[in-house]
Amino acid sequence: MIYIIMGVSGCGKSSLGTFLSQKLGWPLHEGDNFHPQANIEKMSRGEPLTDQDRLPWLLKLHEVIDSERCSGLDALVACSALKRRYRQILLHGSKALTSSSNPDTDVLPPSSPDVCFLFLHGEYEFIHQRMVARRGHYMKAELLRSQFDSLEPPLDDENVLSLDIRRSIADMAAEVEKHIMSFKLATANP
Repeated sequence: MIYIIMGVSGCGKSSLGTFLSQKLGWPLHEGDNFHPQANIEKMSRGEPLTDQDRLPWLLKLHEVIDSERCSGLDALVACSALKRRYRQILLHGSKALTSSSNPDTDVLPPSSPDVCFLFLHGEYEFIHQRMVARRGHYMKAELLRSQFDSLEPPLDDENVLSLDIRRSIADMAAEVEKHIMSFKLATANP
């Protein structure tokens, strides 16, 4: 099973991912590490990324996710995945680009049974305070508004578990672990 921890910058994706990785012994693929240098420089200057800027990053993360899915092992991926289209690219790679540009083709499924999105959500002011307080990250707090403006919260058909970030990391992790156990029970006893 692959769990993609998603949400706007500053919501705690890396913190939850690190906690779960240590607790479960699963690898964590930190999406920030896959951004092209040009994206990092752009965000460092306080410029929001465009869909075109994000495309190579999303396709690279799709490769990582696909590799983990093919291995049959469990893994975690932390990335913003702000829009439904981005989540489709993470699941289906370049097929999602073809599907979205040609309305006559079959629509790709919105989810995959072996991938679950963990949507970390919270209020703008709460997250903004976190971002102002953090040090050493290239993503500027001024860019948070652009992320909220772009955010398309995942729908139920996307296989999503929503987590309120006002809760502690340990509480959110416990809910994820319950989800993992339910999934394993359901797949063991179809």
